[in-house]
Amino acid sequence: MSDTTYILVHGAWGGGWCWRDVGVELTRRDANWTVLDLPSSTHGAHPNTFLADDAREVIEIAKLDGPVVLVGHSYGGAVVAEAADQIPNLEGLVYVAAFVPVLGQSVSEANLEVPNRTLLDEAIEADGSYLRLDPERAAAALYQDCADDVAEWAVAQLTSQTIASFRSPRSSFDVDVPSRYVVCMNDRAVDLRIQTMMASRCSKMATLDSGHSPMFSHPSELCDLILTNLRTPRKS
Repeated sequence: MSDTTYILVHGAWGGGWCWRDVGVELTRRDANWTVLDLPSSTHGAHPNTFLADDAREVIEIAKLDGPVVLVGHSYGGAVVAEAADQIPNLEGLVYVAAFVPVLGQSVSEANLEVPNRTLLDEAIEADGSYLRLDPERAAAALYQDCADDVAEWAVAQLTSQTIASFRSPRSSFDVDVPSRYVVCMNDRAVDLRIQTMMASRCSKMATLDSGHSPMFSHPSELCDLILTNLRTPRKS
C-alpha cells in the first residue's frame, strides 16, 4: 500500500461529507485519505473568512510524515492552489471541475473570465455577507446526474458560504509537482470553457462524463483519475 495520503477538499457550500462515496472507493483500494470542513462554509462562519483561512486548514492537516496529494473540487481547487506552496511533502494536485486562479486572482474574478451564467448562478441567493443556495435550483445545478435520494440528501447538507472567500485573491506561487485537471463534461455549475481554461494551467487533463458532482455520480471513475499516474516521486 502506498504511504501517500489523499487530502480531499470540498467546494463552496459543502463539507467533508461531499467525499463520502469517494472515500469508500479509496478505502477499498487501500489508499490513505482524509477530509476536512473548510471554515468558509462552516455553520456560523465569521463573515471575514477568506481563501487564506481555508488554505491554512489544509496546510495544517497536511503535516504528515509521508507524501500527500491534494484533491480540490470546484472552489476547493482555489484552496489547494493557495495551500500548495506551503506543503513541503506535496506529491501532486488533482483539480475536479475546479477553479485554479493565478497569483492575485480571486475565484470570483476567475469565474468572470467567461461571462456566461450557469444554473448555479441562478441558484445563488445573497444574504448579507453570505451566499446561500436555493435547494431546488441547487439540485438541478449540482446533482442532476445523481440518484434522487443522493441528490436530496446532499442538498440537505449544503451550508452558506462567505462572500469574502470568493473575493479574496490567491497569494501563493505555483509549485513544481504533477497536476491533473478533471473536466466534467455535463457540468451545469462551472462553464466548460472556464474548466478548459483552468485545465491549461495543469500538467495533465482528463474528462469525465458527469455533472458537477462526480463524487456522487461517478465515484469509481473519479477515484481512478485521482490515483492514476500521480504516485510518482517528487523531482529532486
